[in-house]
Amino acid sequence: MAGHDSHGIGLLPQYVRHVMAGLVIPNTGVRLDVDGGMVLRFDGRRGYGGRVAAEAMDIAIKRCRQLGLVAMSLAGAHHIGRVGAFGEQAIAADLISIHFVNAVDHPPIVAPFRSRSARFITNPICIAIPGNEIVPRFLLDMATTRIALGKARVAMNENGPLNEGTVIDAEGRPSHDASVMFDEPLGALLPVGEHKGYGLAMACELLAGLLSGGGTLQPDNERRGGIVNNMFAILLNPLRFGDGHWLAREFDAMTDYVKSTPPTDPELPVLIAGEPEQQAADMRRRAGVPIDATSWEEILAAGEPPGLAPRDLLSLID
Repeated sequence: MAGHDSHGIGLLPQYVRHVMAGLVIPNTGVRLDVDGGMVLRFDGRRGYGGRVAAEAMDIAIKRCRQLGLVAMSLAGAHHIGRVGAFGEQAIAADLISIHFVNAVDHPPIVAPFRSRSARFITNPICIAIPGNEIVPRFLLDMATTRIALGKARVAMNENGPLNEGTVIDAEGRPSHDASVMFDEPLGALLPVGEHKGYGLAMACELLAGLLSGGGTLQPDNERRGGIVNNMFAILLNPLRFGDGHWLAREFDAMTDYVKSTPPTDPELPVLIAGEPEQQAADMRRRAGVPIDATSWEEILAAGEPPGLAPRDLLSLID
């Protein structure tokens, strides 16, 4: 709904494959392993990431309302998807949250700065700050790469070229062809902002991998070919740091100041992080969610191994 098709229903075929291979365990909830008051440590137990991460956030949010500040970690969750969804949970509770995520159990797909060989996953970072009625939130949710791997998949399915500086092929040469990320020998995604994105990716790897106990992508750790995410997050109640009325006025004033700058293209006004996703969600609620033909065929085909033929799937939606 947020417009990030790389993290939407196009992942269903991969999720089904992981279920069939035992790489994700359905109907599994999160487990709280360490309760240290302001410090919470959870185990996702290979449950669906969307579920176990949301459950961990619910517990952390309740604790943050009591104490004002919480640091939490989650290990061993199957792919948690769009990290901004968990920032939205914090915003709905009028809390600020900062999230760092890494991935294990998967071959690396991102090259460090100055390298032609992959050593990371896309290692996202998210910062969520509640706003007001006019601008309801600031929600920065970004991979530490120029694009997420799923966006390369969407581009390949739609036969579209990638922008300059997005990927390199297996020889380390710049490429516009998304298929270098899916056809052997594999290429690699490039970090956003060169050395700066690389530094953020390393920070996510260490904070999420170490503080969760879930480990990092270094090769001594097991890789079964799934997607297992670890997350480290900090939640805080902004009202413990300042007067609520002043905070709201200052948020509005800074937002107005930024958005009032003349755009370089009159058709493209200046936005703040989170607004494009909100606009996409509003549009898709009215018009529906577009699915490219290749992704739709992959979704239909994914039903066959567990015994749901394409005609049966189509009968469910007609």
